[in-house]
Amino acid sequence: MALVPYVENPLPALSKLHNSSAQFRFADHDLRLAQDWKKLGVAAVVWDAAVVMCMYLEMGKLELKGKGVIELGAGTGLVGIVAALMGAKVTITDREPALDFLSANVKANLPADSQGSVVVSELSWGEGLERYPAGGFDLVLGADIVYLEDTFVPLLQTLEHLCSDTTVVFLACKIRYKRDTNFLSMLKQRFRVEEVYYEKQRDIHVYKSCKLPPREGL
Repeated sequence: MALVPYVENPLPALSKLHNSSAQFRFADHDLRLAQDWKKLGVAAVVWDAAVVMCMYLEMGKLELKGKGVIELGAGTGLVGIVAALMGAKVTITDREPALDFLSANVKANLPADSQGSVVVSELSWGEGLERYPAGGFDLVLGADIVYLEDTFVPLLQTLEHLCSDTTVVFLACKIRYKRDTNFLSMLKQRFRVEEVYYEKQRDIHVYKSCKLPPREGL
């Protein structure tokens, strides 16, 4: 789904993706995320959408302390790590091949007293959802997970399973193609969707979504 090795790209704009690590400061912590483009492709680099999602979390517009959070398609784990540093109890998920890499980033960037607030877990969208509590999370986070059309239906199935009537979903997206807006149209059939933030420099949108009441849904 997100584990596609890529060849070296000579474009300067993409050169940072080939670095062995990426450094940030969020939640009063210096973070160093390992990257491994050659081995795991897009799943193992920090994309702008993850950075913008962390910026949005730091704005304080949503309460994270004590909240049950799940991150989908976590890749390097930056968003989930920052959520944990801000007091959330986080389940950080991705496909099985990325888990060792993801776990290493979590261990390297969370203080010992925060390690217990994070669980790294395998989740392929639409599969084995019974392993996760239906409607069992306060917040669902996803950064740059809307880009492969084949994943749209299982992603929606996963969101519907994870969300209760009070769960809030935040998706950070770069709208690259018409199919990306098609996903938002699909999401709006089941969820109330609003754009809550736009970061112009990186061209990243943050969308907030909540389940529609049954009478409103299709």
